Amino acid sequence: MRTQILAGLVCMSLLMACSSADKKETVQAEKPVAANTDEVQLTDAQVKNAGILTGKITQKTMHSTINVNGVVDVPPENTYSVSVPMGGYIKKMIMMPGMFVTKGAVLATVEDQQYIQLQQDYLTSQNRLKFLAADYTRQKGLNQTKATSDKIFQQTESDYNNQKVLVKALAQKLRLIGINPEILNENSITRNIKIYSPISGYVTKVNVNTGKFVNAADILFELIGPGELHANLTVFEKDAASLKKGQEVICNTTTNPEKKYIAKIHLITPNIEDDRTTTVHCDIQNSDHKLLPGSFLNAAISVGNETVDAVPEDAIVKWENKYYIFEEVGTRLYKMVPVEIGTTVDGFIEIKTNKQLGTVVTKNAYALLMKMKNGGEEGE
Repeated sequence: MRTQILAGLVCMSLLMACSSADKKETVQAEKPVAANTDEVQLTDAQVKNAGILTGKITQKTMHSTINVNGVVDVPPENTYSVSVPMGGYIKKMIMMPGMFVTKGAVLATVEDQQYIQLQQDYLTSQNRLKFLAADYTRQKGLNQTKATSDKIFQQTESDYNNQKVLVKALAQKLRLIGINPEILNENSITRNIKIYSPISGYVTKVNVNTGKFVNAADILFELIGPGELHANLTVFEKDAASLKKGQEVICNTTTNPEKKYIAKIHLITPNIEDDRTTTVHCDIQNSDHKLLPGSFLNAAISVGNETVDAVPEDAIVKWENKYYIFEEVGTRLYKMVPVEIGTTVDGFIEIKTNKQLGTVVTKNAYALLMKMKNGGEEGE
């Protein structure tokens, strides 16, 4: 009896094992094969509700931009350093940084005894020139009649010519310090000279004060003219080769980012510094009083005008830091294709990928991405 019961139990165990194996095989057979995760199928209603449109990749003439930084600068021809030619003591000055002065305005009054000595030397030399001129005329007449020797006449002629040189040299020294020798006489000798502004512009630096002694090499004031301003931009070595004279630059300041200043490249420094950059000089076309020298600039340089493959911005999707486009590979069947993008201009994005793509989704591509990822992947 026990033997029969044991045999029955063994048979039941074998039957249960076989049944379990059959069920496992059935479940494995019924499990669906994973679908292609790069493709998504929609119905006509889904395409209509999502507003999906398709089209061909188009050819667009586009330019790229290089974003750089720089500062507002004044061209060297509009920057002036004012000094006194012969040195002296500052007797009077009322200049302050930021003041506007007109050309010819008096910036300072300087006095020194050497100015008196120079005027004295000029007037004395001029009087001696008159005497030597008369003596020269007399000796010339005597020499012609052989009443005097050639040596005496030659010496008189030499003294006369030397004195003319001396008078002219002293006259130029007087003009250098602002004294007109044509109107100078014994009654107009002065111990003061005036320093005049060479341009109409703004005072940027004042390096002296009343009573200070200054030398000829000292800079008293620095002025800038209100002419055209420059933008000095710093460009990296890898971008410098793309630049050329005349290219347009759009600039703005950090204090007024909404105001756009238009500039043109005027000069590219043909040298790369140790930090692998070079300097690009640009003429600002629409500068105003709000644009101050030394202001920090953000700038975008337009480079290249090439015909490239492009699609609307709405055709590109970004997933896991990569860019994709959807190609229509069947009836309402779309495949996600990785692409490399380039410049964005006027709502279009350059496609750099060298793939022969047919019809692509041009609008609401993100609706396809959401449908694909929500239905087939876990987490983003």
